[in-house]
Amino acid sequence: MDHSYRAAMNGNGARPGRQRPGFAAAYAPVDPDPLPQQAENAASRIFAFVDDLFFQAKIQETARKLNVKVEFVKSEKDLLDRVKQNGEETPSLIIFDMNNANAKPLTLIPKLKTKMKKASIIGFLSHVQGDLKQKAHEVGCDMVLPRSAFSQNLPQLLRRHGAPEEETAE
Repeated sequence: MDHSYRAAMNGNGARPGRQRPGFAAAYAPVDPDPLPQQAENAASRIFAFVDDLFFQAKIQETARKLNVKVEFVKSEKDLLDRVKQNGEETPSLIIFDMNNANAKPLTLIPKLKTKMKKASIIGFLSHVQGDLKQKAHEVGCDMVLPRSAFSQNLPQLLRRHGAPEEETAE
């Protein structure tokens, strides 16, 4: 049997130049450039109330690639203690897993909004939790994203909020 037609196919079995209508080629978003290396004792500007190990690992790895320091906290007291250690500099970004029952995001977000007026608060949740998304906006979340959109935009969010004050002012 003649299998010479296989030579004209690419690795996934499709012929070159032919694509199913309505399907775009694979698109990989470009990660932003890393920030300059910060001092080891530099204050963290991003804090996360995330207990999901998958998302903790994703955030840590993305932050490492961008030279951004992210600290994971479990309670309001933990966050306030870390902020005091940083010399009273308020955080630039606070990330909430809206499904983190231990952090009680719907009661904690309004408290943090009054104490840390400059901090942006971003929450993420499952795309089917429309009611929770609405409640999160009502209590003061600046942005509430589905998990997939949060993952996709994580490098840009960390870079924007992890940059030192001088860089963000430009």
